[in-house]
Amino acid sequence: MRLLITGSPGTGKTTVGKMLAKRLKCRFINEMEFALQKGIGKWDHENAELIIPLTKLKRELAEELEKHKNIIVEGHTLCEIKLPVDAAILLRVHPEILQERLERKQYSTVKIADNVFCEGIDYCKKHVFRRYKREQIIEVKNEGNIKQTVNAIVKELRERGIYA
Repeated sequence: MRLLITGSPGTGKTTVGKMLAKRLKCRFINEMEFALQKGIGKWDHENAELIIPLTKLKRELAEELEKHKNIIVEGHTLCEIKLPVDAAILLRVHPEILQERLERKQYSTVKIADNVFCEGIDYCKKHVFRRYKREQIIEVKNEGNIKQTVNAIVKELRERGIYA
């Protein structure tokens, strides 16, 4: 089973992804760590972020997905590329909750505004729905208990026959 988890920064992708990978006994890949390991991208010191060329990331991740049967890839830019996965999990959070989370993580005011705006206009959702078939997409609100979010994802994977 090959899964993708995406959503705006602060929606819980990494936390949910790691917990889901442990539960499903899958390998877990975070897009930023993967890009750094592969030497993909350049660090933008002014904005304190890694700028990842999506074409190269897509190629490298597709190769990695081919090598592994049970794998979860996670990252916010993954909504912008199409990968050979069985399901694309889109994590969502109400913009006000997202703002609180990003403030706790000490994001800059500009980054908070940018990410809250993107969540509010369904940026990731629009991109995921352009790239994947509706039946491949699992959209989940992650506003409370992480365990409940993971359980909801596992339930959907079972109902769709992706996970037994």
